[in-house]
Amino acid sequence: MIGVGLTLPQLGPHVTRDAVRSFCKQAEAIGYSSLWVQEHLFFALNPSAPYAARPGMPVPEAYKITYAATELLMAAAAWTETVKIGTGILVGGYHRPVELAQCLSTLDVLSDGRLIAGLSVGWSKDEHDQMDVDFTTRGRRMDELVHALLACWGPDPVNFHGEFFHITDALVSPKPLQQPHPLLMSGMRAEAGLRRTAALFDVWNPASGTLEQIINAVEVINAQRPGGAAPIVVIQRIFPEPPFVVPGLQPLSIEDLSKAVSAANGAGFSEVIIDTSFTTTVHSPQDWMAMPAKLAPLLDAAR
Repeated sequence: MIGVGLTLPQLGPHVTRDAVRSFCKQAEAIGYSSLWVQEHLFFALNPSAPYAARPGMPVPEAYKITYAATELLMAAAAWTETVKIGTGILVGGYHRPVELAQCLSTLDVLSDGRLIAGLSVGWSKDEHDQMDVDFTTRGRRMDELVHALLACWGPDPVNFHGEFFHITDALVSPKPLQQPHPLLMSGMRAEAGLRRTAALFDVWNPASGTLEQIINAVEVINAQRPGGAAPIVVIQRIFPEPPFVVPGLQPLSIEDLSKAVSAANGAGFSEVIIDTSFTTTVHSPQDWMAMPAKLAPLLDAAR
């Protein structure tokens, strides 16, 4: 049986404490496998790079209000007991290894080992500028960030020296509850990103492409895996409503989503994430509270 996860209420004007708390508790009670957050910092009124590296694509309006990723996920961890929690996706350029290691370890310990740590290179030049990170270095900076993060999660004292990060004779704690570390999930999809996924990550989280394209990409990733590494685990992201406007493209019905879940199950994927971040059907906190029950038929499709 494939797992079915949900993105948490995070974007837009109708996210409230009660909405998130109710969403989390209902999702766990109904039987969803995981809860997810994404990371963005602000809404640039005159963005200097297109959304998701798609030329001419405007940034979705939903990003005008975005709740902080790890803080929101910590609340979800506190309000649940068994459902997995995941960062899908943190942007590598907004973090340094010691800070990130501490933050993710804290999440893993306080959730009793339920964390999946998702990372990607990001698409917003404006947000990278805000964090004083050269946008053109984000790929190789990601490589080094992962190596440094794993060093921080390894034995003390930690010593790491690279192009971007230097850690000398440090005790970096807490260590994650999951050993040797929580699963690392990649959200990268470009050719270089697939190579990076093959080399450094445990899980791949494709957010676009047909089923056939995803399966072909998985073959490419596995062909590049280091010797002895397990095949990449796939957690597919499915949007009932996509974050970008495509003429003639209609929102997916429950029947459409059920077919997609069944297809992912047939392809051997570990899990699907139903990403409702860009929904146009939420007009109040109560609509967020109703979302887990509304999508519950997808759990039948997963079985």
